[in-house]
This record gives sequence, structure tokens and C-alpha cells, in this order.
Amino acid sequence: MSEDVVSYLKQQHEAIRALFIETLDASTTEQQQAFDRLRTLLAVHETAEEMMVHPRVRRKVDGGAAVADARLAEEHDSKEALARLENIPCGTAEFSKELIHLQAAVLAHAEPEEAEEFTLLETELDDEERRKLASAVQAAERIAPTHPHPGVESGFANFAVGPFASMLDRARDALRGAA
Repeated sequence: MSEDVVSYLKQQHEAIRALFIETLDASTTEQQQAFDRLRTLLAVHETAEEMMVHPRVRRKVDGGAAVADARLAEEHDSKEALARLENIPCGTAEFSKELIHLQAAVLAHAEPEEAEEFTLLETELDDEERRKLASAVQAAERIAPTHPHPGVESGFANFAVGPFASMLDRARDALRGAA
């Protein structure tokens, strides 16, 4: 794989932005499917960042701990909002309102992440390290939960709890799809 982690994560941010619009614009009958795609990408993306990106910034970048801590706090808040949103029926005014609030929070998180954390990755890691980190992020995504789990934001917690939560989430998703 030749892509670096910053390009990879920025592409995911663009996909997340597009999925918010798709979910908000979807008809009532299609909104649940669009939201499921959004929820899955958000959960997987944030988990992979928590497992691989934030710890690397914390270890390798001068002042990286403060940057990583700020992103983790934002991710915790977004996970809580996403978990609440999962319990609101799609197609309702309440769902749309909460989705718009989540969209604003996620976009407010992505902006400093790209401006601060991603810039630090570009300046502090060489090309090979960024490519290896992209591979590590993709590996983490394969075992990441597909639903939000507020309170599981550290790399350690994600490694300890993540695979089990992922197995349960993916089984729930499969059963839901079969129903």
C-alpha cells in the first residue's frame, strides 16, 4: 500500500461528510440504511484513530499528548451522541435534529484534527512511517466495533475490549440484516 495515513483519513472524513448529507436527504424509507453506513464508518474510523493515530501522536510528537487528549474528548462526546441517535427512530424530526447536532460536532472535531494532528503527522513522521501507520489503521478497522461504545477511547481499552465489542456488533448487524 502506497497511501499515507493522512491522505487515507482525509478521504474518510470526506466520505463521512457525504454520508451525513446522504442521511439527512434520504427518504424516510432509505434513511435507516444511510444512517447505518454513516454509523459504521464513524465507529470504525474513530476506533482506528484511537488505537493507532492518537497513541502515535502522543509518543512521537512534542506536545502530542495535549493534541491527542483534545481529540479523544471530542470523540467521546461524539460516541455518546451517536449512541443516543441509534435509539431514535429514523424519519422523525427528533432524529433529524440530533443528526444535525452530531454532524456539527463531528465536523468541529475533524477540522482541528486535520489542522493540528494530521499536520503533526506530516511533519514529524517520514513517508514510510505514514504508510505503515495507514496499514495499521486499516488493520485496526477490520477488528473495530461497528457501533459506538462511549468510554472506550484509549488505545489500550480498544485493544482490550474492541475485538469482543466488534464481534457482538457485527453479529447484531448480521442478525438485523437477516430480519
